[in-house]
Amino acid sequence: MKQLKNLKKEYEDIDIPAELDEMVRQSIQKAASTKKKRSFVKRYVLSSAAAAALFVGSINASPAFANSLVNIPVLGSIVEVFTVQTLTLDEETYQANLETPAIDGLENEGLQSALNGKYIEENEKLFKQFKEDIGDMEEAGSGHLGIDTGYEVKTDTDQLLSIARYEVTTAGSSSADMQYDTIDKQNNILITLPSLFKDESYIAVINSYIKDEMERQMARDGNTAYFSTEEEGLEFSSIQADQNFYITEDHKLVISFDKYEIAPGYMGVVTFEIPSDILSDALVGDAYIR
Repeated sequence: MKQLKNLKKEYEDIDIPAELDEMVRQSIQKAASTKKKRSFVKRYVLSSAAAAALFVGSINASPAFANSLVNIPVLGSIVEVFTVQTLTLDEETYQANLETPAIDGLENEGLQSALNGKYIEENEKLFKQFKEDIGDMEEAGSGHLGIDTGYEVKTDTDQLLSIARYEVTTAGSSSADMQYDTIDKQNNILITLPSLFKDESYIAVINSYIKDEMERQMARDGNTAYFSTEEEGLEFSSIQADQNFYITEDHKLVISFDKYEIAPGYMGVVTFEIPSDILSDALVGDAYIR
């Protein structure tokens, strides 16, 4: 425990560049103001747009830069992900267990510090809000409330690190939300979805595939369902430009939707692996997706 506290203090003491720190704050504020309103328990969710603001370098400004990465002869650094902080509460009708990840080993200390600081700040805000909600419930005559957060390393290769952070809230029914960060360990940059493509044409390509795949899945399995309307069929219309995603160790793009986002709750978090061949014309290069 003492070691974890020391690690947390080291991350908090690192001097984050003012420009990067301001980008993180602005992104979190923007996400909070634009994210659609959700139910009582959904207040715990923070947008992954904060991660997009941490993208360091010229990859968005110059697509040719991303295309050239595959030819850079550099070695991946040894990067580790571990639990740096756990916040818990266990009472008769209120339970919380929030595990906070930390990254160690990135050469870009500014990016590493910003990500680690963001993870700690998010969970501490969630825990604070959770306790405030307990207070509100107690004033109203008690209730049941629970929250769990944690993480999973989806991809860890010499080149890529993809971390999934999940949040499950329970208040009568449960909700599940995911956020992802995908990092190029060799070039020390955080990859955003738009940075993978030449322009926004990828949105239409992915939309078309997902709609077709939904229909195929429902035709194959009667237990598979997606939100639809009687008049227009599938309710799904489009991914967001910065939709949740990660990249597999086989260099495949996976698009992710939160529980209840496009399907009934029993479907949970829904993901679609997008065939690389249909993306090839829109991709900047094959450094990441191929």
